[in-house]
Amino acid sequence: MMIESICEAGFAPAQAAVESGRIPGAALGVVSADGQSAVRFAGMAALVPEREALTRNHWFDLASLSKVIATTTMILKLAEQTRLDLDRPLIDAIPDLRQYDVANAAERKLTFRDCLMHRTFLPAVEPIYTYGDDPARLRAFVLQREWRERPPVYSDINFILLGIAIERLTGAPLSDWPLGDGLSFGPPPGPAVATEECQWRGRVLRGEVHDENAYALGGAPGHAGMFGTIDGVLGFARALMAGEILSPAMLREIRTADERHRTCGWERAFAGWHGGDACSPDTIGHTGFTGTGLWIDFERSLGWTLLTNRVHPTRHFDSGISTLRSGVGEKLITAWDARETS
Repeated sequence: MMIESICEAGFAPAQAAVESGRIPGAALGVVSADGQSAVRFAGMAALVPEREALTRNHWFDLASLSKVIATTTMILKLAEQTRLDLDRPLIDAIPDLRQYDVANAAERKLTFRDCLMHRTFLPAVEPIYTYGDDPARLRAFVLQREWRERPPVYSDINFILLGIAIERLTGAPLSDWPLGDGLSFGPPPGPAVATEECQWRGRVLRGEVHDENAYALGGAPGHAGMFGTIDGVLGFARALMAGEILSPAMLREIRTADERHRTCGWERAFAGWHGGDACSPDTIGHTGFTGTGLWIDFERSLGWTLLTNRVHPTRHFDSGISTLRSGVGEKLITAWDARETS
């Protein structure tokens, strides 16, 4: 099958990274809009405390892919149902946001779209887990803290707030939202890939969320916490391309970028981005800190996901993940385009 050879070509840089010891294990999945798919994997699901070979059935900590697969999708579905307006302030769902400074708090003016597109003044990250171990208290901390105003950056805090908004609007935790086969908030229902030997928790993490703040906030906040198999992430990509997840209006929201190449939740292709320069301009993508990534080229009707455990057993090592991601995208798209002339 042609897509098998395309996946093989795209997987070559990941195979080389595994063989050179840059990353323990990797899985690549490729899917077309008509449902043709292929998967390749190699390496180890764990190196310590015991070695375990990676299989197609292993669950990866998806890290910030949670932002697009879960939180962004949930927010846009609620917008479809007119349960929120993307251009209305978050206080429609979270009236107690900065409730002790109602007249002056800049946070109370932030909209759902502002947070989705990372155009707020909120920080990239904050060590929330160092402020306590009660998830409800830590959520209150996020809501009531006066965040210093600064230029917009990609921010986990944006999506923690969106997660709280979803919980308020639905009356249920994010983990109750149906995600599809092969996708789940942790712990996953199958064998898990190891991530980091966490100095804070004092153990190698497997089947529990790697992100410290997500763990402290109860495991299913808006910015991280999802686990998925290679087939689960691939199934989401196919369904999104096929228009089975979002309406045409909401699909436009995730494909329309601002001057910073940000869409609602996603990033859109630009020169030098993580998906590789061979992508069409109508490509969206997102990455996760643990070594994950998902890209959808709508012009080619092609999606792919690269899942690795590049933080195992430590994040303090140059795995070359940025070069690997773009290299996989370049090889894969080149092979896809070559099929037209073969």
